Amino acid sequence: MKPQKYSPITISMKNCFFVFLLFSIFFIGCKSVPNTVLKDDGIIQFKIIQLNDVYEIAPLSGGLYGGMARVAHIADSVRAVNKNTLLVMAGDFLNPSLLGTLRHNDERIAGKQMVEVMNAMDFDLVTFGNHEFDLKEADFQKRLNQSNFSWLSSNVFHKKGDVNTPFEIHQNNQIHPVNNTYQKRFTDSDGTTVSLGFFGVTIDSNPQSYVYYADYLEAAKNAISSLKQSTDLLLGLTHLTIEQDKTIAEQLPEVSFIMGGHEHTNMLVETKNAKIAKADANAISIYIHTLTFYKNQNRLVIDSYLLPIDASIASKPEVKSIVDRWSLILDTQIKTVVQDPYEIIYLTKVPLDGTDSASRGIQTNLGNVIAEAMAAAYRYEVDAALVNGGSIRVDDMLSGSITPIDIFRVLPFGGGVLKVEMTGELLKEVLDYGESKRGTGAYLQRYNFSQSEKGEWLVSTKPIDPSKTYTIAFSDYLLKGFDIPFLTPEHQGVLSVFTPEHTSLAGDIRNAIIAFLKNKK
Repeated sequence: MKPQKYSPITISMKNCFFVFLLFSIFFIGCKSVPNTVLKDDGIIQFKIIQLNDVYEIAPLSGGLYGGMARVAHIADSVRAVNKNTLLVMAGDFLNPSLLGTLRHNDERIAGKQMVEVMNAMDFDLVTFGNHEFDLKEADFQKRLNQSNFSWLSSNVFHKKGDVNTPFEIHQNNQIHPVNNTYQKRFTDSDGTTVSLGFFGVTIDSNPQSYVYYADYLEAAKNAISSLKQSTDLLLGLTHLTIEQDKTIAEQLPEVSFIMGGHEHTNMLVETKNAKIAKADANAISIYIHTLTFYKNQNRLVIDSYLLPIDASIASKPEVKSIVDRWSLILDTQIKTVVQDPYEIIYLTKVPLDGTDSASRGIQTNLGNVIAEAMAAAYRYEVDAALVNGGSIRVDDMLSGSITPIDIFRVLPFGGGVLKVEMTGELLKEVLDYGESKRGTGAYLQRYNFSQSEKGEWLVSTKPIDPSKTYTIAFSDYLLKGFDIPFLTPEHQGVLSVFTPEHTSLAGDIRNAIIAFLKNKK
């Protein structure tokens, strides 16, 4: 029988003293332990520290927010109070980052920095995010082999020709498959035990030749079927859209709790059957979940605390030294890509908003800069420009002096700017789709587009004519059909696609932005 669950207690901590926060998080609900032999009381409490979508190991905003060394300090503090603690990552950490795109010791860094940091933090369990598979197959295999933590996936497999098998971890002359389930048993001081069963599923939004995605819902069902006879609690570690997480919760009532990623913005969602939690990207916040299981009553209580990670939190020295070393590598290696990475190319009077929540939900001043720079790369010989908000990865405000390294942090993927001739009918469909995806990476940042009071799309203040041909500058990613499924060169509404030379200004969107800002100084 599935445990009964009660409404969680969620405490906002931003206006509290840090010491009080730690006391609240770590100690509330702990059993007292007298100096006598205790009898099993049938009650056990354990904690899960949840991160998701972490691309930067160092703090953001000049040190104000985030930072894995700070998270490490929190994790050690929680473990010191309750040894029954898991540190988990709900996908998206190997890519993207500016550091990961660079080369060191004659090979692409490609997430090596993150694995080294996470090993030092003693992570327990991770699942795949869609961006893990941005890595080339050989680089991805290296990261698996270097990991000291457990990987979990119920629906992602290694595609080898016509055969799909679990990914494998090669260590110490041994081969360990990535399991489709994960089990953990906790015992407390009086002998109460609880057995946890995890499944892990990932969104299929990043097709690669070496990756096979099984249906996430069927995979979750199969994993739960194999777990439920041998575990007390069934938990999900997922990297899906919130709607997909809700589907799992609705259709698989055995699941007590889902810890997910992908959206980048913290949320705590109650469904009829389960609770779904997601923290902010880049460890701007983390969740500390306290789960209390009343075994004799088959009852589970989940208290979830969203903890902001900021400059008030100390850093674990061992992890900070690793972060500092990689930061030095970044400073050195970026000069092989940009001649003068710290040249001041622009001074902002108003900070440029590159935060995830804004880039994926509203038209931002940074989005305007990027999109207009795309048009400027073609000497404005286009009608307008579009870029997906999800390509903006800095998750930060850019203020004061702007340098080339800032632009490379904003768009670590890079990529070219395409010049596309298309029908007005398709253009309206693309704009409507982007608007419908507000809150996701498919939301579109725009140049020279607006809407009338009636919601009609305008180009240069004129309504879009469905029968007219328009020339639009697109980020090359958008024409791959990932964010906007129907937008590919094969669509009948796409009349022509011009791909620039790599050495031209439009050949790398970052160089286009740098040149644009220099001209605005």
